[in-house]
Amino acid sequence: MPLRHRIRALAGLGLAVLTCAAALPGEAAAAGAGAPASERASGGGLSAVIRYTEYGIPHIVAKDYANLGFGTGWAQAADQVCTLAEGFVTLRGERSVRFGPDTRPDGSLSSASTNLSSDLFFRGLNDAKTVDEILESPAPAGPTRQAKELMRGWAAGYNAWLAQNRVTDPACRGAAWVTPVTALDVARRGYAVTVLGGQGMAADGIAGAAQPGAAPGAAKAPADPAEAARKVFGEQRRNAGMGSNAVAFAGSATANGRGLLLGNPHYPWQGGRRFWQSQQTIPGELNVSGGSLLGMPIVEIGFNERIAWSHTVATGVPAGLYELKTVPGDAHAYLVDGKPERMTERTVTVPVRGEDGRTSKVTRSQWWTRYGPVLTSLDELPLPWADGKAYALTDPNAASLRFTDASLALAKSRSVRGVQEALRRTQGLPWVNTIAADSGGHSLYTQSQVLPRVTDELAGRCSTALGEQTFPAAGLAVLDGSRGACALGRDADAVQPGIFGPSAMPALVDAPYAENSNDSPWLANADRPLTGYPRIFGDVATPRSVRTRGAIEDVSAMAKRGKLTVADLERQQFANRAPAGNLAAPDAAKACAALPGGKATGSDGKAVDVSAACPVLARWDRTVRTGSKGAVLFDRFWRRLVRAVPQAELWRVPFSPAAPVTTPNTLNTASPAVGRALADAVAELRSAGIALDAPLGEHQFVERNGKRIPVAGGADALGIWNMIESAPWDSARGGYSEVRHGSSYIQAVGFDGGPCPVARTLLTYGQSSDPASPHSADQTRLFSAGRMVPGRFCEKDILSSPQLRVVRVNER
Repeated sequence: MPLRHRIRALAGLGLAVLTCAAALPGEAAAAGAGAPASERASGGGLSAVIRYTEYGIPHIVAKDYANLGFGTGWAQAADQVCTLAEGFVTLRGERSVRFGPDTRPDGSLSSASTNLSSDLFFRGLNDAKTVDEILESPAPAGPTRQAKELMRGWAAGYNAWLAQNRVTDPACRGAAWVTPVTALDVARRGYAVTVLGGQGMAADGIAGAAQPGAAPGAAKAPADPAEAARKVFGEQRRNAGMGSNAVAFAGSATANGRGLLLGNPHYPWQGGRRFWQSQQTIPGELNVSGGSLLGMPIVEIGFNERIAWSHTVATGVPAGLYELKTVPGDAHAYLVDGKPERMTERTVTVPVRGEDGRTSKVTRSQWWTRYGPVLTSLDELPLPWADGKAYALTDPNAASLRFTDASLALAKSRSVRGVQEALRRTQGLPWVNTIAADSGGHSLYTQSQVLPRVTDELAGRCSTALGEQTFPAAGLAVLDGSRGACALGRDADAVQPGIFGPSAMPALVDAPYAENSNDSPWLANADRPLTGYPRIFGDVATPRSVRTRGAIEDVSAMAKRGKLTVADLERQQFANRAPAGNLAAPDAAKACAALPGGKATGSDGKAVDVSAACPVLARWDRTVRTGSKGAVLFDRFWRRLVRAVPQAELWRVPFSPAAPVTTPNTLNTASPAVGRALADAVAELRSAGIALDAPLGEHQFVERNGKRIPVAGGADALGIWNMIESAPWDSARGGYSEVRHGSSYIQAVGFDGGPCPVARTLLTYGQSSDPASPHSADQTRLFSAGRMVPGRFCEKDILSSPQLRVVRVNER
């Protein structure tokens, strides 16, 4: 059939589909006639129409929010049922009885280090009905009706898929823990995502808060609190899979005067924090395409016909600590303005499966204060409950379920100004920045996130001795809980007590470029630095990461060149330039060539002939493309070197706030660590039989269905835009044989003045985690080849897909 006839036939089908999807059931027609979709109550069985295009991308059409949630829940279950089901086991606090108490969860819903710790944390929240109470609160304290309908529909869609299909994924085929869910389960998942940067990060410390003096070492103070806080809220967050890049270009830098956006979130490739791609449409009400975190009922990063937006993990610290003075002789009471207050005990019981298969119960007490839960550690920062002190965590996101409403408001925005208004109204983004561009040629960076209202003034008069170290270093406040005057207070424009209002948020509008790579707002545009915000948002005039420096170099050059198109965004995504290589490889090669006899001493004290490495480093093209020769050698050398040498000693030219993008620089080759790292890297590769100039793709890859797929990109330490953090190096398996996290849902979006955005997308690990699915690795192969998927947003594009498959899904 000629293409024009095929399009015409499919267009008729599409019209029928839309008409069917938009029509109200007969009984509801009278009640719902004339009412907008946002106000209609859904009646009868839920249903949706799903049009699948290339790479298994679903375009979901429904008549209202409940039915849209239904189609989304169904389609997510079809692709990710095992991952989703395991997440619901986590949220119910049933991991210990299902999988044993001592194994480690995947980290997608909290930072708990064991199943038992995870169960104690989530059971505690469930027993206290924390999420239930927020759901019952009217907006904005609780979610809007639209958000609740999306959650209700998502649960129904997931359950309907389970009831009508057989699970084939071996990860959970026949497993008793794959069970139906409720809207409350969906809300709990959204809540867990919301508190990832606060209570979720402190899950071990909350679940395992020892009785005073009961735990060995409980009285130990942190050796270096400032460094521990920096690890928790700085580099460790990026390395734990919560990073990203994004840039928005204003019309002054583009070929047609309209905005452009490139979003590149760095997220895990396995487990429950994967993205999933879809288009969600309620005719006349909502039309958005993009990526959602699994289990979330709405697009969180995406685009519509007028705007595109992405998020990056922000430097704002979404939680803080209060140091309590316990009552002498009663460690479960504390003083506020000289008056004792008793902690509230929550007794949490968790079923646990023993090695013999029998089930027993573990019971722990958790202790809560007016500020929040008592905890004895915050990741690497110990917080001893001893010597008349205790510590409580304050996390304003723990009172919020506004993330879904914030994402929905962004999806319905029509301009950068609309994005700002959406964020002002909802105040629901927990730990991210927002970068956006619109069809009118406007660009935006804003750090509009929910943060405890710790002003510099409050920190100055209320910080304890511990806080005086952690707040300047990392923005982590430790305030005096014994004084009522140290409460967080309230901004007049904040929807919630104890948080900063929208007027306090750092923002940059209409700069030629606005970029963020997980550093503070300071250099969102290096020519227009942002300053004047409280320390808790981030720092200023401090060294930037190599990734930030490289990104600013790239995007500022692009903006200066001008005439940019979506094709330029694609080129930037796959350029795979290694800024650390540009900074250090030439000096390392020269130092290598100057070694007496071409030998360097390794960390084991043995001399290694490294002479063959010198020309490899010199000739390396400073990229991490799959064919780059020398990238493996430099990567193994560089990782060792930056672990061994403090940043202040790594470079000869120190950091200067006047030149923050180009300093520090010039590798300090006088450091013995340089030769030692080079010797160790050369010895490692030779012992594994890997050539020093081996192409990167031969030793950085993933295996899918028994086939190797080369992977480009590189680690955060190398400064790569296309960041890839691989599983630990394993010489026996050929090097880096799996990706832990990195580039995930990528979108390059522009506008041409018409109703159809110009978009290219890529979900690097594919839609499905089922190895038997054709969509478990199809986009991974595209990623390996440096290609993206042409976006199909408008009806004519969806209906002209050569792989179009239309499915109508029903509740029963």
